[in-house]
Amino acid sequence: MLPWKRAFRPLAALLLAAALATVPAATAHAATAPSSGWNDYSCKPSAAHPRPVVLVHGTLGNSVDNWLGLAPYLKTRGYCVYSLDYGQLPGVPLFYGLGPIDKSAEQLSAFVDKVLAATGAGKADLVGHSQGGMMPRYYLKFLGGAPKVNALVGIAPSNHGTNLGGLTNLLPYFPGAENLIKATTPGLADQISGSAFLTKLNAGGDTVPGVHYTVIATQYDEVVTPWRSQYLTGSDVRNVLLQDLCPLDLSEHVAIGLIDRIAFHEVANALDPAHATATTCASVFS
Repeated sequence: MLPWKRAFRPLAALLLAAALATVPAATAHAATAPSSGWNDYSCKPSAAHPRPVVLVHGTLGNSVDNWLGLAPYLKTRGYCVYSLDYGQLPGVPLFYGLGPIDKSAEQLSAFVDKVLAATGAGKADLVGHSQGGMMPRYYLKFLGGAPKVNALVGIAPSNHGTNLGGLTNLLPYFPGAENLIKATTPGLADQISGSAFLTKLNAGGDTVPGVHYTVIATQYDEVVTPWRSQYLTGSDVRNVLLQDLCPLDLSEHVAIGLIDRIAFHEVANALDPAHATATTCASVFS
């Protein structure tokens, strides 16, 4: 084995470990979300909640595991809720979001069309975790999604990429390492700060007209770093730090999307701002 390849092993292991931190337990995975809960294509949006909600999982997540907390939370509040799998690699089951992100955005586009056709709604709301909070921006900006979407809520989104706590800064010292990541897991490579994908996505501004943007971040995020890179700039953007709502909340990257009911309450506020209520530490009981 070449010396640089031996040296790359620790870096690769650390990159993989950081990525795996985004993975909820796969043991609960099923082929589709429970028909008695979300992904119910007979659901018709109500006057109170006229838009279906499409949930977009994160890197190494899937349509079920990433949403075992938030999907029921929204469903019990009267929303028609749907989730998709995207970014699959051949021969890799359950752990998705690893394919090229522009291609994943095409999958999202087709799925939103399917949901709108089934529900008869004119627009959908999108809620995504990690990559799933960033990838829809490509759909909105380049694939004609803006007229079909009312709001995008990103939970710990990788909007401007991540340096994994500075770890990706070491890549230039390992010749061929970055190309290896691009070749094997392009969805990870696309999220490295300064990637060609992110440069294209963020050129000319973070947002597009007509869509309401919300970003919910945690200062304890150890995957999308620095955490302030998650924030967006634009005329219709609300950036929220979880600890400003509840200083006692210690959620990191996984927990904020999987189990944090304070974050869930803020998602509900973003989906229905006309009936929003204050999000506090007490929201864990709401």
